[in-house]
Amino acid sequence: MAIQLQKGQRLSIGLSKVCVGLGWDPNPNASTYDYDLDASAFLLNAGGKIPRDEYFVFYNNQKSPDGSVESSGDDTTGGNSDGGDDETLTVDLNIIDPKIEQIIFVVTIYDCKNRKQNFGQVRNSYIRIYDANTNEEICKYDLDEDYSIETSVEFGRLYKRDNEWKFEAMGVGYPQELDFFVQKYT
Repeated sequence: MAIQLQKGQRLSIGLSKVCVGLGWDPNPNASTYDYDLDASAFLLNAGGKIPRDEYFVFYNNQKSPDGSVESSGDDTTGGNSDGGDDETLTVDLNIIDPKIEQIIFVVTIYDCKNRKQNFGQVRNSYIRIYDANTNEEICKYDLDEDYSIETSVEFGRLYKRDNEWKFEAMGVGYPQELDFFVQKYT
């Protein structure tokens, strides 16, 4: 049975290959534009930075150079999931570069300023971790705060502590776009 996490809670993963599913539903009639939310992963070293640009996995770079993190691709409307994950990142911790200490999972709203969109107009947002081999859900974190000005959220992170991988539900929102995180982690 999956564990329902609260913001800030941490959990040992105990698996070597996991999928990170991210989902959301736009509020009906909240905008005249489709909602294009994008899931990204930043593979960070001990200094909290990506070692090279290729360690930033997103819609234009769908696989890390070590092959450990791979994106399912960009769902530009959120309509492909029918209630399930909108975008998925598969993580193989067996082959991750040894210098990587954590992976931050971020969701941003594409072209949010021009479209006047924010996370307050999105509902049922979540991040979940499940076994890549059996599809058994391990844990889930529902984003239940009112993010009325935030256009991006650090949903969660996988991090290595004492040679063991753990997950933390973060839920940290920002009124920024994807470039903000690129600057933050490079």
